[in-house]
Amino acid sequence: MRDDFDYFPAPSKVNLFLRITGRREDGYHSLQTVFRMLDFTDLVGIRLIPENVIRRVSQHPWTDTEDLAVRAARLLAKHGSVKQGVELHIAKRIPFGGGLGGGSSDAATVLVVLNKFWGLNLKRGELQNLAVSLGADVPFFVYGQSAFAEGIGEQIVPLKLPDGWYLVVHPNCFVSTQTVFDDPELTRNSKPIKIADFSLHEGQNDLQEAVCRLYPEVLSALEWLGQFGTAAMSGSGSSVFCSFTTLERAKAAQAQIPPRWFGFVARGMDRHPLVDWTDD
Repeated sequence: MRDDFDYFPAPSKVNLFLRITGRREDGYHSLQTVFRMLDFTDLVGIRLIPENVIRRVSQHPWTDTEDLAVRAARLLAKHGSVKQGVELHIAKRIPFGGGLGGGSSDAATVLVVLNKFWGLNLKRGELQNLAVSLGADVPFFVYGQSAFAEGIGEQIVPLKLPDGWYLVVHPNCFVSTQTVFDDPELTRNSKPIKIADFSLHEGQNDLQEAVCRLYPEVLSALEWLGQFGTAAMSGSGSSVFCSFTTLERAKAAQAQIPPRWFGFVARGMDRHPLVDWTDD
């Protein structure tokens, strides 16, 4: 991290279940999912500058048109007719391409913080509407609470979840979300469920079968983690996770992770650390 930036948390997430309930005319898939934030975070550094330019100064593998954090800042600046520039420095911890929402969370933190720094004072719903164009997970992170989400992630209802610890394993392979959603054998017509029934479907992920077929290392990680409880894949992968009732049990399992994989233990969070930065 750099001393000349202010840093703000961008939590990771897991999907406690994920169902694909159809395909829309615009090509996007309709989903149902439960989002759970974890206290394993990136740190998003933000520094206002006098020049009318928005740039990221930390190393990353994307162009500016692909970088969600830069896109979020530019989107908000355009919406609010802001001429003041900003530099972003992101200290990454959340794995790339892991289904843990790292890039989306970074973008949401940028929206929330710059909304305040630039004095725009947009309401939470307005920020969520902007966030939809950045990806299905971004509106959830702006919303800032555990939630049941539908549509393309924009229909969000708060959900109270029990305390829990999670062991997350990233099998060091990158999953292409586009490849998975284009798979001809992907389940696309699961019957929608009601919020009250979500616990009956916890652990279900309609993307998991296709991912395991296309990326066998994800299947290996699921099978290994399954010895400790119900293992599931988050989002479109490649990360898999298992819940534990105590930190000690989660840490004991973490100590046994094969050396070729990366893993971490995190606690579930019902509220984003920045949730009070935006008014409803």
